[in-house]
Amino acid sequence: MTVQAYILIQTEVGKAAAVAAAIADIKGVTMAEDVTGPYDVIVRAEARNVDELGKLVVAKVQGVPGITRTLTCPVVHL
Repeated sequence: MTVQAYILIQTEVGKAAAVAAAIADIKGVTMAEDVTGPYDVIVRAEARNVDELGKLVVAKVQGVPGITRTLTCPVVHL
């Protein structure tokens, strides 16, 4: 079973569309959309386990230019 999460991203002014486009190409990302509100981009990602998810966020997503802050929200099945 895979681990899924939403990643809420704040970007530099005017960078949301470019950030969403760049993140959409990352392996493990299933959706990346620019939105309005307190966050600029919302991403849905999946990985084999929590460690792989962490590596995806830190090594790949946070490396995209224009990002100022991320918040990762793992999906839980209650």
